[in-house]
Amino acid sequence: MILGLTGALVYGAADFFGGIAAKRISALKVTAIGAASGLVLLLLLLPVTGGTWSVEAVTLGALSGISGALAISLLYACLAIGPMSILSPLTAVISAMVPLTAGVLRGDRLPPLGYLALGLALIAVVLVGFVPDRKAVRPSAKALAMAVGAGSLIGVFLIVIDLTPSDSGVVPLIANRTVNATLMFTTIGVLAALASRRARRSDAAVRADAAGSTTASTSASSGPASSPASTPGRLARWSPGLRLAVVGGTLDATANVLILLGLRAGDLSIMAVLTAMYPAGTIILAAVLLKERITPTQGIGLVLALTAAAMLALI
Repeated sequence: MILGLTGALVYGAADFFGGIAAKRISALKVTAIGAASGLVLLLLLLPVTGGTWSVEAVTLGALSGISGALAISLLYACLAIGPMSILSPLTAVISAMVPLTAGVLRGDRLPPLGYLALGLALIAVVLVGFVPDRKAVRPSAKALAMAVGAGSLIGVFLIVIDLTPSDSGVVPLIANRTVNATLMFTTIGVLAALASRRARRSDAAVRADAAGSTTASTSASSGPASSPASTPGRLARWSPGLRLAVVGGTLDATANVLILLGLRAGDLSIMAVLTAMYPAGTIILAAVLLKERITPTQGIGLVLALTAAAMLALI
C-alpha cells in the first residue's frame, strides 16, 4: 500500500512537470529527454538494487518501453492541451481498468465489492469528463481521445512489467528506458531530417527564382553565417522546457521503481488501482500553481474515482 500510494503521488508530480514542459517544447522531445534522464537514474540505482540480466527480463522490459513511450507521449500531449485536472483522472481510471480486465479474461474473479467498484469507476469517468459550467475549461475530443489511449497503454505497461522475473531488479526498467529513449530520439531525428529537407528544397527554389540577382547572392552567402547565432536563442527558449522535462523524467523513473517493487510484493490488480490514484499529485499541483478550476460535478467524479480505487485496493 505504501509503495503503491507513494509511487502514485510521484507519478502525478512527474505528469504535471511533463505536461508543463510539453507546452514549451514538443511532447516527443519531453518524452525523449525524460527517458534519457530516467535511464541515468536507473543506471545509478543498479549497483544498489542489483538484478539478474536475462533474455526474458530484457525482452519484457523492451516491450514495456514501446508501450510506455507511446503512453507518455500521448499523456504529455493531452496534458499540454489541458485541462490537467480532468484529463489526468480520466487517464488514471482507464489505466486501472485495463489490468483488471486482463485479470478477468485470465480467469480472475472479483468479489461483489470489486464489481461495485468498477461500476463506480465507470460513473466517475462520465462525471469527470462532463463539464456543465461554461466557465470551466472544457477538454476537446482530441484531448479526451489521447487520454483514453494513454490510459490504455499505461495499463499494458503495468501488465508487461508484472510479468518480469522477480530476480531481475531494475533491469527491465533499464531496458524500458533504453528502448523508450531510442524510439523517441530516432523519431525526433527523422522528423528533423524531413523538415530540413523541406527547408532546403524551399530555399533552393527561392534561389533559383532569384538567380543572377546580386541581392539574392549576398543573402545566400550571409544565410549560413547567421544560423549559428540563432542557435543560442533557440536553446534559451527551450531551456525552461528542458529542465522541466528532466525533472519529470527523473520523477517518472522513481515512480517506476516504486511501482515495480509494489508489483513484486503484491498483486497486479491492487497495484493498478493504487497507481491510478496518481491524479492526486497532478491535481494538487495544477490547482496550486495553475489555478485550474474544478466544478462540483467533476469534484464528485474525482471522489468516486478515488473511492472506487480504494475499494478495489481492499479486495
